[in-house]
Amino acid sequence: MDVIDRANDLSDWLLAKQLAAQTGHRPAGDSRADCLECGEPIPEARRVALPGVTLCVHCQTLMEKRR
Repeated sequence: MDVIDRANDLSDWLLAKQLAAQTGHRPAGDSRADCLECGEPIPEARRVALPGVTLCVHCQTLMEKRR
């Protein structure tokens, strides 16, 4: 892989990240077992339903209200 390929990959990744931030979608990936904000466990059902989830329902609700 040359420098141009790496630059294109980085550009694609940054664009996807910006689009996800604007639309409120999270990239699929491993969910966290514990909330990043409060440290409480995130229920298994939430982690399965929302791949890549990082916040519990309570903290997610608070974050959305702040916007």
